[in-house]
Amino acid sequence: MRFRAKIVDLACLNHFSRIINTIAKLAKTCILRLTVFKLYFILSDKVANGGASMWCELSQGNFFDEFQMEGVAAEHNEIYLEFVPENLWRALKTAQSAKAVKIKLTNKHCPCLRVAVDLPSLSSSSRIVTHDIPVGVIPRRMWNDFREPSVPDIDVSIYLPVLKTMKSVVERMKNLSNFIVIEANLSGEMNLKIETDLVSVTTHFKDLGNPPWASEDGCQSSAQGRDLESMAEACIDIKKLQQLLAGQQVNPTKALCNIVHKRIVHFILLHEEVSLQYFIPAIA
Repeated sequence: MRFRAKIVDLACLNHFSRIINTIAKLAKTCILRLTVFKLYFILSDKVANGGASMWCELSQGNFFDEFQMEGVAAEHNEIYLEFVPENLWRALKTAQSAKAVKIKLTNKHCPCLRVAVDLPSLSSSSRIVTHDIPVGVIPRRMWNDFREPSVPDIDVSIYLPVLKTMKSVVERMKNLSNFIVIEANLSGEMNLKIETDLVSVTTHFKDLGNPPWASEDGCQSSAQGRDLESMAEACIDIKKLQQLLAGQQVNPTKALCNIVHKRIVHFILLHEEVSLQYFIPAIA
């Protein structure tokens, strides 16, 4: 089992660092799945137990100048590692003006991702700063626990408003309640609501637009034949929503929200070479 990679392009490095920062804000620990062409960052708090889950994928070719890996076996050419994303982000933060960053899977005293940062120096010699980030190697028999989460039939799919605006609304609401209701319909309308014994507050968004889902990728949803005005809703933990919005370093080109009525809210944030899915289960 081997893995090594190198980033030379500073813009790619900073972009990669921002993605890791976003993930660190959503997950204290997560799984890094390495394949020949892609990297996946996976958080699978079991949604059934009220935990949020995350699935972020990126193509290695858009970030790395060199990328070599050999999985656990020829027919299972993948590696699954458990690690703390905050540690990787801290290591990358020291690399903002680096000439290159190398990442390698090592096993001296325990398995580690070694991040070697090649910093410019005034003399001709280079300064290399290395960070060893402990990782746990996930055995083959447990890989199935980290498959892409499937979404039940969606009732409503809608584009999100500007994330900064949504973030400031949610931050104000967070002071009033631990729960927020997200509701939306197929006429491009979405409401964020909180209701307590003392106060009820609703923020309305209009003309957001609904993605042409069902036809596009064969993702059949129960939205077909649905009354355009009728709202699908889910009550979720406001802190989990705020984490998602506060952690956004990726500036997605497309951001959308799928609601399974009273069951789950599924966010998809797309940026040219990154897709991040975040699932927040509804609170009964």
